[in-house]
Amino acid sequence: MIVILIVVLVVALGDDDESTTPASTRTPTTKTAQEQTRAPEGERADLTSFELDDRSEAGITNIWLVWTIKNSSSEKSNYSWEWEAVDADGTRVANGSQVETDVQPGQAAEGEFPTTLKTVEGIKLNITSFNRTVSY
Repeated sequence: MIVILIVVLVVALGDDDESTTPASTRTPTTKTAQEQTRAPEGERADLTSFELDDRSEAGITNIWLVWTIKNSSSEKSNYSWEWEAVDADGTRVANGSQVETDVQPGQAAEGEFPTTLKTVEGIKLNITSFNRTVSY
């Protein structure tokens, strides 16, 4: 009984573990520059690469989306995400959805898809939605 009382007191008083981070006092809509450029967390981090590949030759435009998914979960997974391409003025010039299925735990899967983009100059890709689901 005394041991339980001591354990309760230690837990109630806490310890000096400095590995915890205090809650932010900022509003959820404000982000620092560091937070905006930080790598994504959670299942979104499984999309390790998503970029444009300009394969244009001899005046013929040929721009592809290329990606790599690495399943960091312990279950076979399906991935789906929506994206948009935005030009330097902030205008959406393309958008779409991609899917990668049956990716085993620890496995990387690479994919590619053609676009209708005319250039990669000044184009920024944004992920607008990302989902990972268990594959059966």
